[in-house]
Amino acid sequence: MDIKYVKDCELEKYITDIMLDIGVPAHLKGYHYLRDAIMLSGRDMEVVSSVTKLLYPTIAKHFKTTNQKVERAIRNAIEVSWERGNCETFEKMFGYSAATGRMRPTNSEYIARIADKVRLDIKSM
Repeated sequence: MDIKYVKDCELEKYITDIMLDIGVPAHLKGYHYLRDAIMLSGRDMEVVSSVTKLLYPTIAKHFKTTNQKVERAIRNAIEVSWERGNCETFEKMFGYSAATGRMRPTNSEYIARIADKVRLDIKSM
């Protein structure tokens, strides 16, 4: 199945399950921004190559905020999940985790990796 044919609510639920498994706290603003970023990237991977010009402005417009606040909130959500999240899930998805002493992935790496996982999982359904 192609991701283009998956309903937004189903895709959102699937991404939410992944984010909660990784350990992104749902009470953070970055959680909502990150979920939208992964949805947009899953549907069109080109936006990941231009996060500052395409992805952040699109999310900022949707949530009526600024690009800088979107970037900062996503970075914070990733940082919190990296420090407190499920190390086993990070190992499976990224090949490393905070437990191995590596630096956290960048916003675009994090978004791209999860979006790619979502796309591949849906294709295999």
